[in-house]
Amino acid sequence: MKELLHIAIKAAIKGGEEILDVYDSDFDVEYKDDKSPLTLADKRSNAVIESCLLETNIPVLSEEGREIRYEERKDWKRLWVVDPLDGTKEFVKRNGEFTVNIAMAENNRPVLGVIYVPVKRDLYFAASGIGAYKAEGAVLNELNVESYTLDDLIEQSDRMPIETSRSMFTVIGSRSHMSEETEAYVNELREEKGEIEIISAGSAIKLCLVAEGVADEYPRFAPTMEWDTCAGHAIANCAGKTVIDHTTQIEMVYNRENLVNNWFIVK
Repeated sequence: MKELLHIAIKAAIKGGEEILDVYDSDFDVEYKDDKSPLTLADKRSNAVIESCLLETNIPVLSEEGREIRYEERKDWKRLWVVDPLDGTKEFVKRNGEFTVNIAMAENNRPVLGVIYVPVKRDLYFAASGIGAYKAEGAVLNELNVESYTLDDLIEQSDRMPIETSRSMFTVIGSRSHMSEETEAYVNELREEKGEIEIISAGSAIKLCLVAEGVADEYPRFAPTMEWDTCAGHAIANCAGKTVIDHTTQIEMVYNRENLVNNWFIVK
């Protein structure tokens, strides 16, 4: 598992380098059939990540990869689940809140996750039996990406959850555009917890903030895909948190026939 985690981290960082190269240019934006944006950064990041991961001989399910029918992948016991650029809308807005997400699911459960924030160079990574960690950008700046060991990285990273002095119950959600369902859920929390702080963030960073201990809960009552959540789910689990499917009321599973997630709550 350590070797696979190390490969995933290197792939995420290389994917991030491709993204930043495009980010610093005058890039064009295409739109998919579902009207979601697509850029050269998505494509370049996906290409370099897949080239790294395919060396493991473990199949890859990626947002920007070829469409793989359920009949082909339903018997996969282990697979990579990749979003080469999560938060393309944030990328287009140039607000920095986008990530590279790489996960491994084993028997439909997330067991390894890497989330890299290219602009800040912050890195969240975790694997079963290893734990969950956050490496600040300054740590990565000091490491030789080609020669460092995973133990080197872990030694200079913070294990999550990270101790915090905050006292107010904190929820991740939109301050200004909260859905009716989310608002109702937050109001229920207010009755139970009292005053609540609401913070917002882009992309898969939201799951990481619960794992880190910056927030207590992240209710997501809107559509997401497996590659949006699998890496963050693995990181949250390894930090002692849960990602509960709001429909089934159990931990979310992966490599389903329908890749669209149900609503969920991270806590």
